[in-house]
Amino acid sequence: MSELLIETILGDKNDPALARKLHDLGHHGGHVETLVVTQEDLPRRRFHAHTDHGTPCFIALPRDVSLTDGAVLHLSDHKAVVLKVGAQDWLRLQPQNGGGLELGYMAGNLHWRVRFDEGCLLVAIDHPRETYLARLQELEHAGKVKVLE
Repeated sequence: MSELLIETILGDKNDPALARKLHDLGHHGGHVETLVVTQEDLPRRRFHAHTDHGTPCFIALPRDVSLTDGAVLHLSDHKAVVLKVGAQDWLRLQPQNGGGLELGYMAGNLHWRVRFDEGCLLVAIDHPRETYLARLQELEHAGKVKVLE
């Protein structure tokens, strides 16, 4: 896999035009990758890193450009790369009483980034935690999912 050269910031993921493109990308066979950068590395302008999908990136920004949380670094017809500052937080969910299928369906339908660990579904927290908990409330009250952390 060749290294993705990033020499500019396209904008912020919350900009309405970019937000729409990022959303549409997920519905048309593409995916949005996250490049996690620590707070300490944020001032750096030149460094190598990998996205959560393993895409190697070389960041080579001009001195007058600053990295920020939510910066869109790359956007093509099949892939986008968005910067996240700090370690990724995960919501740990344990399916209960046959609720795994419903939980998986919900996570997929809402385009949540997930991984699996010891019988639990871990959901990447990219929005306020309360947003996820509100969506899970019905399954939790029905005893079909347990929020562990």
